[in-house]
Amino acid sequence: MSLWTACRRGFDAVAVLAEFAGMALHLIKLCVGAESIEDLAEWIERKLAEKRAAGLLAEQYHTTRMVPKRIGELLDGGSLFWVIKGSVQVRQRLLDIRPFVDDEGIGRCRLVLEPKLVPTEWQPKRPFQGWRYFEPKDVPRDLKEVGGDGLPPALAAELAGLGLR
Repeated sequence: MSLWTACRRGFDAVAVLAEFAGMALHLIKLCVGAESIEDLAEWIERKLAEKRAAGLLAEQYHTTRMVPKRIGELLDGGSLFWVIKGSVQVRQRLLDIRPFVDDEGIGRCRLVLEPKLVPTEWQPKRPFQGWRYFEPKDVPRDLKEVGGDGLPPALAAELAGLGLR
């Protein structure tokens, strides 16, 4: 149903807008080398500290070879969801997408990310290459939304693997 149709049928416009606002397109990517959310957080902080020490702009980005075609949808509130040890565990908001050509003439792209990590419900994912679009209907909810239960990571992984979390 479109926003216009919903409002014409008497739905609360504010509630309808809130629902539509939550429909941003996202990306999903394997977080190779990270063993946990804490591991990823330490890596991010270390890289930002190195940039600050070198007098560079302290922004976090992930470089990828493929440039997304749906940039407008991704930057309209989208996030990069990280798969760590076989499960989606955390996301970072996408701030910008910057295509560029590297020193070897190869087209690449920087996914500029908010350095804040937002833990999500764990969702098992099989390995895949590169990044993929992640439709709003498929993304796990933020733990804060569902009253994160503070389970130990090993137990959370086991429950996610069984489809119980």
